[in-house]
Amino acid sequence: MKTYTNLTFDQERALYGSQNIIVDHCRFDGEADGESALKENRDIEVYDTYFNLRYPFWHDDQVLIADSEMTANCRAALWYSNNVTIRDTKLHGIKALRECGNIVIENSDIDSTEFGWFTRGITMKHSSAISEYFMLRSNHLDFDDVTLNGKYSFQYITDSTFDNCHFDTKDAFWHAKNVVVKNSVIKGEYLAWYSENITFENCVIIGTQPLCYCRGLKLINCQMIDTDLAFEKSEVEATVTSTIKSIKNPAKGTINVYDVEEIIMDDDNAKGIINVARQNHMCMCHQTQQHHACL
Repeated sequence: MKTYTNLTFDQERALYGSQNIIVDHCRFDGEADGESALKENRDIEVYDTYFNLRYPFWHDDQVLIADSEMTANCRAALWYSNNVTIRDTKLHGIKALRECGNIVIENSDIDSTEFGWFTRGITMKHSSAISEYFMLRSNHLDFDDVTLNGKYSFQYITDSTFDNCHFDTKDAFWHAKNVVVKNSVIKGEYLAWYSENITFENCVIIGTQPLCYCRGLKLINCQMIDTDLAFEKSEVEATVTSTIKSIKNPAKGTINVYDVEEIIMDDDNAKGIINVARQNHMCMCHQTQQHHACL
């Protein structure tokens, strides 16, 4: 493999169309302000390299990027690329990953407003992210120990799993389909509206109006903190071990909850059953007791 070491590149398409190369301790930066430095490359390894120019990795295949930095000026860093591993790297440019496939990200720091759109197969471990519209319309995500601070995350994703994660993000998992979230904390408003076949297991859910208009929703041994108006119009099977502020008009299924401060059943089409475990609880119900039981 040809090796480029301790070099600075600023020209347009500096290493365009390269194969079987190693880029080590280099900089893509300078007055020429050239774009697309590593476009259309195959079988490349990049180590300890600084990227301050746009569109470096487009239409690439079999790429390793390690111990590197992509600045805010490194816009749209990886598009239309496949079989990419990224380790111990900062991805700080907008639209950093899009229309890619088979991506592995480990021990990395992401600060990218639109990250991961339309991507197929991302494994992410031990990483953190700041992003809006994170992973929009992506599929086959496998996340472990990922921290996210964002908005509108995981919308329209499919066939994905998340374990040991911490997400602080509003409107997460809207229209998501076939998703499992385990051992995680999910904080934010309006969680998972319009989702289908989403399961939360051993999770902590925090925030107003979660889990409305869902189909095939499951909660297994979860806590719900500061959650009000939950489960509206949803088809749900749930076991909740904490107190919920309020539950509103679940469409179908059974909710077993430790306690609930208020049950709102003012829709004739709401047929969900709410079983409240706490003895001698004080509960306000806006309709009839027939939809919940005190056990």
